[in-house]
Amino acid sequence: MAHKEQRPNVLLIMCDQMRGDCLGIDGHPDVKTPYLDTLAAHGMLFENAYSACPSCIPARATLLTGKTPAGTGRVGYRDGVDWEYDHMMAEEMRDGGYQTAVVGKMHVHPPRLGCGFEHMRLHDGYIGHYRKANLPYWMHQNVSDDYMRFLKNELGEFADVNGTGVENNSWITHPWVYEGRLHPTNWVVDESIRFLETRDRTRPFFLMTSFVRPHPPFDAPQAYFDLYRDADLREPAVGDWDDVEATERDGMIYDSIHGCRDAELRRQALAGYYACITHMDHQIGRLLTALENDETYNDTVIVFCSDHGDMLFDHGLFRKVLPYEGSARIPFIVHVGKNIEMAGGGRATGKSESLVELMDLMPTLLDLCGLEIPEGVEGSSLVGELSGASALDRAYVHGEHARDAEQSNQWIVTPHDKYLWFTQTGVEQYFDLDADPRETRNLIDDPACAERIAELCAALVSELEGREEGYVEDGKLVVGRKPVFVLEHPRGAHR
Repeated sequence: MAHKEQRPNVLLIMCDQMRGDCLGIDGHPDVKTPYLDTLAAHGMLFENAYSACPSCIPARATLLTGKTPAGTGRVGYRDGVDWEYDHMMAEEMRDGGYQTAVVGKMHVHPPRLGCGFEHMRLHDGYIGHYRKANLPYWMHQNVSDDYMRFLKNELGEFADVNGTGVENNSWITHPWVYEGRLHPTNWVVDESIRFLETRDRTRPFFLMTSFVRPHPPFDAPQAYFDLYRDADLREPAVGDWDDVEATERDGMIYDSIHGCRDAELRRQALAGYYACITHMDHQIGRLLTALENDETYNDTVIVFCSDHGDMLFDHGLFRKVLPYEGSARIPFIVHVGKNIEMAGGGRATGKSESLVELMDLMPTLLDLCGLEIPEGVEGSSLVGELSGASALDRAYVHGEHARDAEQSNQWIVTPHDKYLWFTQTGVEQYFDLDADPRETRNLIDDPACAERIAELCAALVSELEGREEGYVEDGKLVVGRKPVFVLEHPRGAHR
């Protein structure tokens, strides 16, 4: 915990739909992320970080409340549901004396709900729910989204974020058709730097800089496409359990969860995704340089994370919500400025194998800032890990995502292995992540793994016992119970 007189600043850099393996420092063979690699090399990279409900809304609810999906009630994706929580991270920071600001994506309801942020410059990307003609006027993205207004002021009333002709959940890709300075990734950093320049300097700041990319559309400026356009890119993972027929059947649908059956379009999408990441990385470099010029870099806690990943054609699959590594594992970097003291007096850097998830971010930041962690927060502070005093002792993460008959899933992951159960089909899978990090071999029927599988299944039963969906009966998992996207009775304190 920081001493009160230190009052560290906090910069939370968040992106949307970035895989945990898409960092140079994590060993990715293709994607280049020099600024994030530097941040991680001087800080701590958590190699086993997960999004426990890997899609935009439930993941962000977990991050901003410090609760599990069962604690927030968001166990699936659903737009238009009010956010009503006892404690949110920015509220605690504001009430603790911080000037709070968010630039970029929030994806809350109703739009422009403050969640404790005093300064807001918002852009949520293209979200169909808030583009409907019969919405209240003030909710429509043309009104509530600051970047949309900026773009129309620059290019005229008919300008839109989908002007590249690519769709916001698809593998279609095309370079940005306007000036680079008008790209939403640049805009987010421009507005973040503007906040840093004009902030209230009598208070420390908590700034959340939140990118929409690399979430589709894959539309980085041309120069970033050129970095990957002709590169020999690693092929997506292929396993002994892949549903090849589903990809062949659905793989000409631009946003199919079963990916794309055209090899050239897949290659273009990989290049487009990596281009968005490197573009974002270079803009993050601008933001970090602004902190250095402001002489607050060493007084600031800097975190980088994503809300979830993307399957990116691994196993013939695309997008998120699934329990596999591409979808559920996320980048998670914490850099503590060298002028900030931590309990224990130490300063650990490098890589951590501890199992962490998005709900740990709120208690970690509050702890570093010397603020009380509210009752009901389920995440754990990582300050012991960051100071080198103690490692986080978490046996597993319970993940889930309510979806449709094919995709609804529950899972248990440890630093070494993973057990998956699909609630509507009863399909089970087990992966040895130490030996098989790309999940190519399903060992569910391997007799040598039976005892371990039973242990992880028992952990899942324990997590689901008493849940309103009825997933457990007489101590056993029950297949076919109707998925619930938003729980009526979330676990723990909930307003």
